[in-house]
Amino acid sequence: MKQKRAQEIKKMLCDCKDCSDSNPDFDKLLKLGKMLEENKNLDAIERFTSAIASKERLIIINALKKQDRCVCELETILNKSQSTISHHLRKLVAVGLIQGYKKQKFTFYHLFKEELKNNLTTFNQNLALE
Repeated sequence: MKQKRAQEIKKMLCDCKDCSDSNPDFDKLLKLGKMLEENKNLDAIERFTSAIASKERLIIINALKKQDRCVCELETILNKSQSTISHHLRKLVAVGLIQGYKKQKFTFYHLFKEELKNNLTTFNQNLALE
């Protein structure tokens, strides 16, 4: 952080907290920011939430909870084109939540329920209010 910006923030901290020396608070906040930035769980949460940040992808996950489904079933469920479905499936595959497999001439998708549970647990543990 540039010195000028640091001084501006320190002044705001003193104004906010009605103090004469914000250096200790400033240093603590810098350490907290560094610790949070290095938290790999937050990286995993970001990837996970980006992958599920679509109603269509949430519908796909829910459709796969009970059974594997072929792309044509997902097209019907979502009332979307095959190319749109494929776009959403690629995002879910990329984070390891689902996997496709061939069965005759059709591609079916399987939900990794434990991976979904693990991601939700990581999300809850890192963002739960105490």
